[in-house]
Amino acid sequence: MRSPIIDQKIIDEIKRARGSKFAVFCQTEESLKGFVLLALPKQTRKQIISSLDNSELAKILSTLDPDKATDLLQEVPSRRAKVLTESLDGDIKEKVDLLLSFNPKTAAGLMNLDYIITPPGTHFEDLSADIAEHEKRTGKFPSILVVDNGKLIGEVPGHVLALHKGKEKIDEHTKRVPHIRYDNDEHTVIDSFLKHPHDKVVVLDENEDIIGVIHSDDLLSLLDEKRSSDLYGLAGVNREEASNDSILSKVKFRWVWLIINLGTAFLAASVVGMFEDTISRLTLLAVYMPIVAGMGGNAATQTLAVTVRGIVMQEVSLKNSAQYILKEVAAGVINGLINGFLVALVAIFINKNPMLGLVLAIAMVSNLFIAAFAGALIPLVMKKLGKDPATSATIFITTCTDVGGFFVFLGLAQIML
Repeated sequence: MRSPIIDQKIIDEIKRARGSKFAVFCQTEESLKGFVLLALPKQTRKQIISSLDNSELAKILSTLDPDKATDLLQEVPSRRAKVLTESLDGDIKEKVDLLLSFNPKTAAGLMNLDYIITPPGTHFEDLSADIAEHEKRTGKFPSILVVDNGKLIGEVPGHVLALHKGKEKIDEHTKRVPHIRYDNDEHTVIDSFLKHPHDKVVVLDENEDIIGVIHSDDLLSLLDEKRSSDLYGLAGVNREEASNDSILSKVKFRWVWLIINLGTAFLAASVVGMFEDTISRLTLLAVYMPIVAGMGGNAATQTLAVTVRGIVMQEVSLKNSAQYILKEVAAGVINGLINGFLVALVAIFINKNPMLGLVLAIAMVSNLFIAAFAGALIPLVMKKLGKDPATSATIFITTCTDVGGFFVFLGLAQIML
């Protein structure tokens, strides 16, 4: 069953509600309540679910596919989830029980049970009868999987049924379909879809028996959630924060990181204070200091973004990081040479000071080296320590580029100018 098209105004109205979001939600059409819940931010969804009694929530769950109902039940305390599951109708209950038995962060936790199995040599008229029976029982059009002696052979695409019927056999129209083990984590599932685009993947157990199907549509909300998580992390914002949270909630989610950032800012300021006499003597340095630090911060953010993506996609880890860090550092040095040359030309042309240009060039290369090294290494270390690499690494990387950039630039200026 595909999710119905929900008027975004409904979602926005619930999110903006200053009073009880539950009261606004209750005005939603009964058949849409489950889909509206799934579309709401996690925090808002939890608030509404906690306000619903068991009979109301069970009624909502019964309007959803088993995999979507399972998604909601996984956000409910285990005791309540068990009571709610017991209240569901037989066929839905059996499927929800199966889905709840798997880790939600694995392929099995992402799959749905909307498929039928047919052997090679099946006639289209027989296949159509099986599909009709499945649709009558579940109200959904299934994936059609071809299995021979217990082994997955492929699938018959649904659109083929519109062109073939009667005694014609399905064999010539069976297409290869990718598969994945049930215990592969969600990162592996996402990577499978991104690297080899397809509309579905079949989930197999340890005996290579089919236990479910994951459609590309099933990953859209997961991808959106992970992109939001990475974006919030890079900004130092807690991933549980929603745009419609109260002022106090927003403060609570952010103040710790801002205090840490304040401390590192004082550290950078103390480095500048070490060269107070040099700056007093050469006030022109104050003009170029933000350029050196800013370029280092921008370069570090670029490297951090690539590193976090590599961690999420399991393309890089601390164990195999040497070559990756070396490539990032090499790219940082080359970019430093390019930008250092340009800023040196500006200093020579505007200030008529070749030595200042040389100092700026060396400082730029050094700071982009620091930015690349810190941006590649620190997230990997934080991941190894069990910390969120996006959220925790940002502040430490910025500290490295600020402190390193100021120290190199002002130190060279003190020696050479």
